[in-house]
Amino acid sequence: MTLSATQSETTPEREAGSKLRIAIQGYPGAFHEIAARFLFEDEDIDVQPAHTFEDLFEMVEIGEQADYGLMAIENTLAGSLMENYRLLNNSNLSVIGEVYLRIKQNLLVLPGTRIEDLTEVHSHPIAIAQCREFFKKHPHIRLVETVDTALSAKLVRDQELKHVGAIASTLAADMYGLEVLAASIETNKKNHTRFLLLKKGLVDEQLLEDADKVSLCFSVDHEVGSLYKVLAVLAAYQVNLTKIQSAPIIGKPWEYMFFLDFVTEGKLGFQQAIDAIRPLTHVLNIFGIYRKGNHFEM
Repeated sequence: MTLSATQSETTPEREAGSKLRIAIQGYPGAFHEIAARFLFEDEDIDVQPAHTFEDLFEMVEIGEQADYGLMAIENTLAGSLMENYRLLNNSNLSVIGEVYLRIKQNLLVLPGTRIEDLTEVHSHPIAIAQCREFFKKHPHIRLVETVDTALSAKLVRDQELKHVGAIASTLAADMYGLEVLAASIETNKKNHTRFLLLKKGLVDEQLLEDADKVSLCFSVDHEVGSLYKVLAVLAAYQVNLTKIQSAPIIGKPWEYMFFLDFVTEGKLGFQQAIDAIRPLTHVLNIFGIYRKGNHFEM
């Protein structure tokens, strides 16, 4: 990953030759790590595991363990991770990039294990949900939910669980010396996850020269046409709305926050579009102004 001039000014200071520390939710071999390595393909990085997304935010905000954080925000099958939107909205972190990863789930076992030998398969609940059709053909296997795909693979190896498999990445298989008993067992092959790159500090509204995407949230008056007015203004400024997501405002029944992503496609800059919707919104919070991310296959 090559940072633009403006992003470089906000990059945490590091000693010469030190690795860039990237906090991820999960453990070595997790899909977050694969996404981080694609995003920073030209950098020497040190992946810092976080047990939860809350832990990830804390690590980046404190800054002692991580320079950046990489966080999943949505999946084409599971939808948006709404708790992560809440964390982002309540934090002092900003979005400075994104990356998309095609997710391939694999059944990992100790070498020599046959599928007939398995009594259980462990993995994260989302990974299990993505593979249920495969396991309908093997009803003798009990599916067990855990906190992480890669951690499940690690436990199979560490505890030498001959009758237990894990759903995880091929990177996890390589790291923990496991065998891929069945590859790409996810039901829907169009399984992609979008990850956001986070740094400490609020967004500087001085626009990046090569930025073309904005992530933000806002609320509007609880009356007819309020949201439509905002969307109409964005359309007039020729921005392409790539995502809109609503979430209830705690303490205000039936009122919502709206989370938006848009990219510029016309001649008008998105700073003008942001300025134009300010009078129509409440608590407008700009999460990030950055470049559209690339898509990678594992």
